[in-house]
Amino acid sequence: MITLTVTELAAVLGGELSGAGDRAAPIRSVTADSRQVAPGALFVALPGSQVDGHAYVEGAWLTGAVAALTTRPVGDGLCVIVPDALAALGRLGRHLVDRGREHGLSVVGITGSQGKTSTKDLLAQVLEAVGPTVAPLGNLNNELGVPLTIARIEESTRYLVAELGARGVGHIAYLCAIAAPSVGVVLNVGHAHVGEFGSQAAIAQAKGELVESLPETGWAVLNAADPLVWAMRTRTRAQVLAFSVEGDGPGPGGTAVWADQLVGDGAGRYAFRLQARDATGSLVAASVQLTGVGRHQVANATAAAAAAVALGLELDQVAAALSSATARSRWRMELHETADGVLVVNDAYNANPDSMAAAVATAVELGRLRSGRVVAVLGDMLELGLEAGPEHVRLGELAARSGVHRLVGLGDFAPVLVAAARAAGLADSTVVPDPEAALHRVVGDLAAGDVVLVKASRGLALDTVAEEIWTAAPSMPSPVSGAGPQPSEPADSEDPA
Repeated sequence: MITLTVTELAAVLGGELSGAGDRAAPIRSVTADSRQVAPGALFVALPGSQVDGHAYVEGAWLTGAVAALTTRPVGDGLCVIVPDALAALGRLGRHLVDRGREHGLSVVGITGSQGKTSTKDLLAQVLEAVGPTVAPLGNLNNELGVPLTIARIEESTRYLVAELGARGVGHIAYLCAIAAPSVGVVLNVGHAHVGEFGSQAAIAQAKGELVESLPETGWAVLNAADPLVWAMRTRTRAQVLAFSVEGDGPGPGGTAVWADQLVGDGAGRYAFRLQARDATGSLVAASVQLTGVGRHQVANATAAAAAAVALGLELDQVAAALSSATARSRWRMELHETADGVLVVNDAYNANPDSMAAAVATAVELGRLRSGRVVAVLGDMLELGLEAGPEHVRLGELAARSGVHRLVGLGDFAPVLVAAARAAGLADSTVVPDPEAALHRVVGDLAAGDVVLVKASRGLALDTVAEEIWTAAPSMPSPVSGAGPQPSEPADSEDPA
C-alpha cells in the first residue's frame, strides 16, 4: 500500500481520531474482513445484512490492526470515525490513485455484461510483463471491492486494472470517481441483470458512464461489433480505439485492434492473428495461441490487447503475454478430467443469456472434438425480471439445437427450460429438485470422452455439483485448465452487471 499513517488517513477522510494507539503508525493494508487482518492493517467496520463490522473491531486490534475505520468509538483502541465508512473507503481509494499517478500509475477500467473478470485477468498478465500491476482478486468490482483493490497499489505500481460492475444507473460513474481510469474498456451490453435495470437501453446507459468519465487524453476502447457499445463513442471526449473479432477490422479507418484467422485445436483452445491499425492506417500483426478454452475467450483477449495497445505496449509483446496467460478466477470455464476420461466444465460462478450461450457452444465443441456426449447441468439465470421466462425458453431451445445430448435443469425456471428443450427435440431432458439429484442423474453412465457442463447463477451454488463429479473417482486437473487455487469469494450475491 502507498505509505499513509493513521493521522494522515484521518486528515484525508476528515475523520475524528478516537482512542489509544500509535497515530503515527503506517497503514500497510486495508480490509473489511476480520479474518484477513494482518499486522499494520486498517480494519473497515461495515454494517452487514447479518452482522455489524463494529463487533469485530476489538478482535482486529488483537490480530495486529493499527486502527479501525468506524462510525462510532469502539472500546479503548484507535478509531478513525467517519459518518459513512464505505463512502470514506471510496475517498481513500481516490486519494491513493492520485498519489499513485504522481509516481506514474495508469488506470484501466473494464465493464460489460459478461467477460469482465476473464478480460481483467488477461489484461493484468499482459501488463505484468512490462511493469508492476495490481488487479482485483476474483470479481471485486463494486463500491467495496474497487477501493479495496486500489489499497493494494504501491509507489512502484505502474498499472491498476479496475473491474467495474453495476446494479443500476450511476453506479459506474461512482466507481469511476474513485478509480479515475484513463483507459476505459466496454466489452458488451447484454441481458445480465435486465430485471434490475429494466431494459438493455438502461444497461447501455450505465455502461457508458465509463467512457463519459474519461479525460480528453484518455482512450475509450469499444467493441465495434456491439451496436450499443459502439454508439458510446459519441458520449466520450476521449480518443476511441475499436476492437472486434473476425472480419477486416473495424472501419472505416481509425485506431483499431482485431482478431481474425481463428483456429481451434483438439482441446478447444484458439489460435488467431491479432492485428492493430494506428491513426495513420499503418498495420501490424502478431500470432496468439490462447491457453483458455472457448471461442468467446478470443473476444476477451482482443479487448485486453486493445487496452494494452492504448497504454502504449507493442503488439508483439501483447501477443506473447496473451499466449502464456492462464485462468486466474475460479469456476469460469474451469476444466477437470476424471481418471475415466470424462471432462467436467465448471462454469458455475455466474450466468446470463449470453454467457450461457457461450458455455453451451464451448461444451458442444469439446464434445465433438472428444467424440463424446455432452451433458448440460443448467440452473436458473437470476435477476432477469420479466425476461426470465422467455430467456429460459430460449436457453432450452438453444441446448437442443446446439447438440447437447442430455439436459438436467435445476431451479425455479427448470420446468420452463426443460419443456422448451423437449419441444425442440432434446428428449433426454430432466428437472431435478436439488444438486444431489443432479449428481445422481449425471454420473450413472458417463464414459470416456463425455463432457459435462455445469453452469448457473451463483445463487444456486452448482460448483459443488462439478466438484463432486470429478471427485467421485480419482481425477486430475486437465492440462487445459490453468485455474489454480484462488482466494475464497463471497457467495451471497450475484456478480454486478
